[in-house]
Amino acid sequence: MLPKPKTILILLSIVTLLLLIPLIAMQFTNEVNWSVMDFVMAGILLFGTSLMIELVLRKVKSTKHRILLSGIILLLLFLLWAELAVGIFGSSIAGT
Repeated sequence: MLPKPKTILILLSIVTLLLLIPLIAMQFTNEVNWSVMDFVMAGILLFGTSLMIELVLRKVKSTKHRILLSGIILLLLFLLWAELAVGIFGSSIAGT
């Protein structure tokens, strides 16, 4: 069962606002240098993560399990993001 269209719109709005941070930073400094693919990947990762957490919150009844599963999803997001950004594991998907 898919989330309600209102929920999807809210999640997309939050992801868009988060992606505006590096976009605005790129206008003021050379330290932030994202390509279009960086924004696409970040959007996919953030929106996918938010959808997975929303699914956990809808389907899992136990608060302890909700927190645990949401934490695992966030940990996986951070590990994947770090691998894509700097290649902490040295895999073939590393962004270095």
